[in-house]
Amino acid sequence: MNEPLLGAIEAGGTKFVCAVGTPSGTLLEQTRIPTRHPAETMRDVVSFFRERGGELRGLGIGSFGPLDLKPDSPTYGYITSTPKLPWRDFDVVGAIKEAFPVPIGFDTDVNAAALAESRWGAAQGHQNILYVTVGTGIGGGALIDGSLLHGLVHPEMGHIYVPHDRQADPFPGSCPYHGDCLEGLASGGAIAARWGVPPETLPSDHPAFRLEAQYLGVACMTWICMLSPEKIILGGGVMRPEMYPWIRSHAQTLLNGYVDAPQLQAQIGEYIVPPGLGDRAGILGALALAARACGL
Repeated sequence: MNEPLLGAIEAGGTKFVCAVGTPSGTLLEQTRIPTRHPAETMRDVVSFFRERGGELRGLGIGSFGPLDLKPDSPTYGYITSTPKLPWRDFDVVGAIKEAFPVPIGFDTDVNAAALAESRWGAAQGHQNILYVTVGTGIGGGALIDGSLLHGLVHPEMGHIYVPHDRQADPFPGSCPYHGDCLEGLASGGAIAARWGVPPETLPSDHPAFRLEAQYLGVACMTWICMLSPEKIILGGGVMRPEMYPWIRSHAQTLLNGYVDAPQLQAQIGEYIVPPGLGDRAGILGALALAARACGL
């Protein structure tokens, strides 16, 4: 029996990735659309799905934010207070629903990625996981007892404060809201502002990455104590393979044996890990949101 077709949208600040796939996680076709004005962007998104021909059972959207995720809110489905001004207070779910009256799953891009990693990636078999992306900014999504974590709004894990030794690191931080929060010190934007070049141009032995691992190790320790995840997945364009052992070691040092679990001792190498789905976690997350919205 053929699987139903699902639509998936990974809505990013620079590009929208759109795909058609199946509930088992197979991507059949996908495209990238530059993020422009909402009217132009959504026109191209809708055209992509209409041109595919088949009838979609459901559609999932994993989006940049902030977002209104409360189903009973009059602005549910909106991108809200984003610094991307043309997109502020834009009804992204409504724009898709108008074109495709099917069940729509909607969440943050990082929550979507967490869901995908739990279904098909590095966190299969786990119901309590944390997914963090370290890129231009830092965002985190969490699956707690099988449910994506929401609340007053949704998690903003990149904006926690971490200890900042200004003698060792005099950089003041780049976050326009909080200065030297985690995102202000450890995002790709912060690295570029601190060192004057994009992080991808720095050699592997550059001190930026040891400093980066230190901040992320502190953050992991904090998230472990707060959420007690069964797995932490660190992805995004800033992450490099050599950083993972440093992050694990620093988190272990800070925990100092307090949380008594083998995953934080001998098994730490299997606990703080890169995404199993690589750069497909976002679009597969949107596909997983579509499947969940359809009860599949």
